[in-house]
Amino acid sequence: MAFHSRPGRAAVGLAFVALSALVAAGCSGAGGGSSSGDSKSVNVLMVNNPQMVDLQKLTADNFTKDTGIKVNYTVLPENEVRDKISQEFSSQAGQYDVATISNYEVPFYAKNNWLAPLDSYISKDTAFDQADVLAPMTTALSASGKEYAEPFYGESSFLMYRKDILASKGITVPDKPTWAQVAGWAAKVDGAKPGMKGICLRGLPGWGEVMAPLDTVVNTFGGTWFDKDWNAKLSAPEFKDATKFYVDLVQKHGESGAPQSGFAECLNNMTQSKTAMWYDATSAAGSLDAPDSPVKGKIGYALAPVNKTAASGWLYTWAFAVQKASKRQDNAWKFISWASSKKYEELVGSKLGWARVPAGKRSSTYENPAYQKAAAAFYKPTEEAIKSADPANPGLQPRPAPGIQFVGIPEFTDIGTQVSQLISSAIANKTSVDSALDKGQQIAAKVGDKYKKK
Repeated sequence: MAFHSRPGRAAVGLAFVALSALVAAGCSGAGGGSSSGDSKSVNVLMVNNPQMVDLQKLTADNFTKDTGIKVNYTVLPENEVRDKISQEFSSQAGQYDVATISNYEVPFYAKNNWLAPLDSYISKDTAFDQADVLAPMTTALSASGKEYAEPFYGESSFLMYRKDILASKGITVPDKPTWAQVAGWAAKVDGAKPGMKGICLRGLPGWGEVMAPLDTVVNTFGGTWFDKDWNAKLSAPEFKDATKFYVDLVQKHGESGAPQSGFAECLNNMTQSKTAMWYDATSAAGSLDAPDSPVKGKIGYALAPVNKTAASGWLYTWAFAVQKASKRQDNAWKFISWASSKKYEELVGSKLGWARVPAGKRSSTYENPAYQKAAAAFYKPTEEAIKSADPANPGLQPRPAPGIQFVGIPEFTDIGTQVSQLISSAIANKTSVDSALDKGQQIAAKVGDKYKKK
């Protein structure tokens, strides 16, 4: 899961079928992350998502057997692993060689000199085939012209809709819809079936909950958290227009209990035919089109709706990075090169089924007939969504830090959460959008002023 508060980033493709494996994820595997200096080992600290659980199971009989390198895994729930990785890398303790981080952490981890650049390894390891990694992933995991992590799996966002419901109202959804169109469709299909709402949009507080989809709407409406000079822009007309649009849409045609609805609640609503449309993570498709899904085959997929920009899908990846203080960087790269490789995807496909492949990172995955068959309903829009994401320039103006659904600074976890609480309150009609964003402006301005002085 990309964020503990956001189960939506748990997978790309059909990997949701692996959720049962989480039961086994709480314990460490093969040594529990010892700090031994053994030249034939590597210590890996990672999140307990289903794809990583599969990785644990396949390591000994494949990677270790081929290389002689023993992998000592420490596997923890998301909130715990984020805290532990932050402590480990900030102190440069050197206990762990490799850790799972995301494109959110890469810019400031790299700036703080906590990560080992991977470029020299990449240039020598032609079998890894960096050119096959989707360009937005490479960009998102780079800083100052250097590559600092390799993706294990990734995702973007798109519009999911009930083909039968929209067709019954005479609606044909284009591959690239606009938010104005989506709002019109939501009004038409609201109540198309008893208890069915027009759309589901997150309203749950959290920098990775309501702010994730809302920030993409802000981007495409021409807004931004900060301009290039670190001036906070939450009270600007573009940010307010986007937020008012989002709040108005979810209030008029969205799910009941929207202020408490996150990814999981919207997934349930869509699966149970309580909503006709849903804008969220591409990873959701694997659950909606899973073999046992009640709506399998009924869902259509379109790119993230836009207003003023050419694209607006977000970008997220769980990736492997090497701690700068690691004394086993060669072994660390060998592990990453294997775990992030085409060869590993083929191993998962042959051993566990292509439904379990950690997709969303390589062009070759989307050209593979076996994967195309397993993800027939959504692999094309997923690939296009990821390829069209631009973390460096997601809006209409230059940004001081990278990120689409977040701002790539450490403080965003705090300010994003504070502003999300204000937005959720507006969705609940407890405050106005203007009031919420005027308060949010003050919160963001304090951080912006700090960066102006640097």
